[in-house]
Amino acid sequence: MRDFLAQLTFSWFLVAIECLLLFAGVVLIWRSRENPTKHNRLERWLCIFARKKSAACVSIGVLVLVVRATLIPVIGIPQPRWDDEYSYILSGQTFAMGRLTNPTHPMWKYFETFHEIQRPTYSSMYPPAQGLFLASGIILAKNPWIGVLLANALMCAAACWMLQGWLPPGWALYGAFLLAMRLSILSYWMNSYFAGAVPSLGGALVLGALPRILRKVRLIDSLLLAAGLAVLANSRPYEGMVLSIPVAVMLLFQLFRHGRSVSLSLMRVVLPLILVLGLCGAGMMYFFYRVTGNPFEMPYQANRATYAVAPYFIWQKLRPDPPIGNPQMRDYVRWERTDFAETQTLPRLAKRTLRRKLPNIWAFYLGPILSVPLLWGGLAFRDRRMRLPLWIAAAVIAGSIVETWTFAHYLAPAASLLFLLLVQCIRHMHLCSWRGFPLGRQLVRAIPALCLALFAVRVVAAAGHLPIEPPWPRGNLERSAIIGELKSIPGDHLVIVNDSPHWTGNDWIFNGPDIDHEKIVWARDMGEGADHELLNYFHDRQVWWLDPDHKPIQLSPYRTGSGMTTRGSGTSQ
Repeated sequence: MRDFLAQLTFSWFLVAIECLLLFAGVVLIWRSRENPTKHNRLERWLCIFARKKSAACVSIGVLVLVVRATLIPVIGIPQPRWDDEYSYILSGQTFAMGRLTNPTHPMWKYFETFHEIQRPTYSSMYPPAQGLFLASGIILAKNPWIGVLLANALMCAAACWMLQGWLPPGWALYGAFLLAMRLSILSYWMNSYFAGAVPSLGGALVLGALPRILRKVRLIDSLLLAAGLAVLANSRPYEGMVLSIPVAVMLLFQLFRHGRSVSLSLMRVVLPLILVLGLCGAGMMYFFYRVTGNPFEMPYQANRATYAVAPYFIWQKLRPDPPIGNPQMRDYVRWERTDFAETQTLPRLAKRTLRRKLPNIWAFYLGPILSVPLLWGGLAFRDRRMRLPLWIAAAVIAGSIVETWTFAHYLAPAASLLFLLLVQCIRHMHLCSWRGFPLGRQLVRAIPALCLALFAVRVVAAAGHLPIEPPWPRGNLERSAIIGELKSIPGDHLVIVNDSPHWTGNDWIFNGPDIDHEKIVWARDMGEGADHELLNYFHDRQVWWLDPDHKPIQLSPYRTGSGMTTRGSGTSQ
């Protein structure tokens, strides 16, 4: 089974284009060595502006909002495609209706699908933070993607604030701009419904509050730290925990060291953290109780216990095959078993890490352009102020290695940490000279210019429909077209999907939280005899039969005759 998320993370063709741009930039720098440019007016203005720290943070967030909104006519608004996205959207729709979960539907066996639970309630399996942002988009603009847009803007603003806690303001603004260009505007964190920006926002709040509390104990920083921990616990709990443990150890060690006021530390840091995190924990337990019936069982755990065999960590054992009715989910179980086997010996684990995990993560977070400053990593990593960030980074890396699967958004809590270390490398690169030529200064200027050039290439290619990466807008456009077609037909509809028995990560059986009142209900074809119960339940709907594996996709009236299903004269998508 192919690694389907690799399509979201990067395109090797784009990596090649980035290498060409980098080569062109190096050539231009080399040719300018006889007459290097000096500080220009724009650089001086940006340095002055960066000292207005609040304005700098807001400006980065607004930049992301404005640029991505401006690009809507060119690259559109993304549509969901992958199984995970539909599950997140179900969570957002549920919260937007004022619910924590939904009752199990009487016909639930026809609606079983990936990354959702059907019993004891009908719900997404994912933590609620991403769903809350999607719900905000639904409430504000009747579109969950607006929540994704807001999350990305807040992530970039928080990253700028985090960097200001560790670096001079000019370098913090520089790093936040690189993060926005690399991880936000054209990445799948912005152009899908995966939870990337939300855990990154939580990580930035935690890592930004830490140095401020160590310098001066203030209540506002403690509350922001607690808010970041709450976001992590409700978006990527395991990776958030791995990042938070070294933060907590350092915080406790520094707060109660000799010479610091214990009472002040207790009143302004420890007690606010206990209060906020206690309320957060109580809320999470109540949410778990409403969804799974057990305050100590996450929806994720309920889903994995029902539909999965592979454990979350490589040292755990495979579970027995669960009793699953539909063939797509049985095929998913087979894929999990095969994929998990690749982690069971050290050589296989090393091969998997080098061939699958690292290339995806490198191409998403750094790529060729942002890899250049790592040449100065040996100098940057010896800096005393970078010891704690390096220890936190080491903990995150160690924690990701023992996971069965690791995709780019799994490491989102540490995204701003990576850019902190990257900018520190760039600061050392800035001091580099070669035979009197300020090579480092020219490279520092070239890196954001090359990022902008790559951005422009991608936008122009999208406008010209050039196939250098998956086409824009992203998503299952065939399903969206069928939804648009059926919405234009009066009455309610039931679409019975005769899907392939093989899992592709691109299922069609996804519904809203209130299935009986949805205009379009998607159900799995379980054979004409078994479908009789479903047809009787939805007797007042117009019934359609869909074969998504037929090209072009066939949508036809559902008819029965001679003991078998037949296709009507329907339409193709």
